Amino acid sequence: MRMGSLDFRPALWPTVVTIVLFALLLGLGFWQLDRADQKKTLLDQYRGKQESSVLRLAPGLKSTAGLNYRRATVAGHYDSRHQLLLDNRTHAGRVGYEVLTPLVMEDSRVAILVNRGWIPLVQSRDILPDVTVPEHRRKLVGRIKVPPGKVFMLGREVPRRDWPWRIQQIHLDKLSAELGRPLLPVILRLDAGEPDGYVRDWKPTPGFGPERNIAYAVQWFGLAITLLIIYLVVNTRKVNNDT
Repeated sequence: MRMGSLDFRPALWPTVVTIVLFALLLGLGFWQLDRADQKKTLLDQYRGKQESSVLRLAPGLKSTAGLNYRRATVAGHYDSRHQLLLDNRTHAGRVGYEVLTPLVMEDSRVAILVNRGWIPLVQSRDILPDVTVPEHRRKLVGRIKVPPGKVFMLGREVPRRDWPWRIQQIHLDKLSAELGRPLLPVILRLDAGEPDGYVRDWKPTPGFGPERNIAYAVQWFGLAITLLIIYLVVNTRKVNNDT
């Protein structure tokens, strides 16, 4: 292709490779923008629920619509003998567990899993931490978290031999069968001011906020533009015009 004193003649394979890489970089950029939008939506939900009235949880709760991040209260007693350790949770660069304790609701067999916070891994994974908690009657305040449908797992769950039971992800139906009682379809993240908890630095979005995703998107788009410029420069030569 001749444009004045410039001659643009790209070879086939470099062109194919450039197109593939350019499409890939653009796709990564738009993916990061989509992740940023998802996190922004979660943040908006979280902030919007802060002003909502405190919901009193009841044993008959079935629907989870509109409950994510809603502040809630529940009364009952902990089942200290049947606790769960949600594995591969990190805090401040350290690996540990989130402690999930069933709270049996008043005048009911129904329980709700209460996330009492993060606890660090001890010296060996073969040694489980002591998470014993008093079983007296109590009224808790926290924030509702609806468990995700699918969660990435770093490994298979180890079959249960004793309690507390180490788990990789939250399957409420399976856990209900293990515990021998119905479970509400939500988790209660215990407020930082409540007793008998561990580290509770709750965040509405995992990892970092949407700003970081936007920065990554800019980087991917920048690489795509750089690739295009290099492709044009390498395949364009200046020629002499005969007079």
